[in-house]
Amino acid sequence: MAEMAEGSLPHGGRLRAAAHHWRIPLQHWLDLSTGINPQGWPVPELPPTAWQRLPEEEDGLVMAMSAYFGTAPILPVPGSQAAIQALPRLWATSRVGIVSPTYAEHAQAWRRAGHAVREIGFDDVERHLPMLDVLVVVNPDNPSGALRPLAQLQAWRAGLAARGGCLVVDEAFIDATPAHSLIAEAGRPGLVLLRSLGKFWGLAGLRCGFVLGPRTIIDALHDEVGPWALSHPARWVAQRALADAAWQASTRERLQRDSARLADLLAANGLESTSGCALFRWLPLGRARELHDHCARKAILVRHFPEPPHTGIRIGLPADEAGWEKLADVLGAWQP
Repeated sequence: MAEMAEGSLPHGGRLRAAAHHWRIPLQHWLDLSTGINPQGWPVPELPPTAWQRLPEEEDGLVMAMSAYFGTAPILPVPGSQAAIQALPRLWATSRVGIVSPTYAEHAQAWRRAGHAVREIGFDDVERHLPMLDVLVVVNPDNPSGALRPLAQLQAWRAGLAARGGCLVVDEAFIDATPAHSLIAEAGRPGLVLLRSLGKFWGLAGLRCGFVLGPRTIIDALHDEVGPWALSHPARWVAQRALADAAWQASTRERLQRDSARLADLLAANGLESTSGCALFRWLPLGRARELHDHCARKAILVRHFPEPPHTGIRIGLPADEAGWEKLADVLGAWQP
């Protein structure tokens, strides 16, 4: 694959790099590497004023956010990735735990901001918690898709908050399973939640995310990201996507069916998926590189995680029956 910029981390969705590396034209590829809903919210035509005017806070987005997320302090940001990078700059030098393995940008952002970072397995958090100022959890996890018990997260928040600490929960993939969200706790001391329109809504290119937390943190983050952080077109789309309850309900049902279908397809080909969420499945696999390359030679891009002991493949959902058939054919030719 093509070299990445110095200091950057690998991510899914690098389809053009894969097409170049494997010498297969772009139009032939099936991209299952991102975990993004392949049937995203249908964006209508934007009015010209969305492009011609600066963003305005009185445009209706605040009401749409309150209706969807509740009344806790909330800040729209240009993608939850922007918040991941900005949040560590709000804390003085701290002891930070990252529940790992998980989305690697979290640990990198806290380290770059000068914090003492330790990556901790989920089962070891209790032992480390008294020594932490901040704990970061991704729920559902990425790449495993594991859902973390709400009671456990609530207990960790309470323990951290009691001594001025904070639990940061990245809920980028939670919207398909909202009952597992900590959204009812949003605004309480010691809790910051990150949300995104990129995954469930399939609007990754919009670069729109949200941060919920105590007023002091939200105000400090607002100062950090600056004015007009979210573009007018992004605000216009976000307002309408958050308000489309009918699409959200039908999409949750479809994603659950498709995730189960993917798990069954993998199992039928000797690839038992031990975990996953509504948007992707996780395959811990010693031969992960071989499966990745087998799929790539047939123009299917999956996400390979090479680092032992958590070597594996994350695989997303096809968008249509042609994609499902192609995936079934390619997996059928794999020798597990």
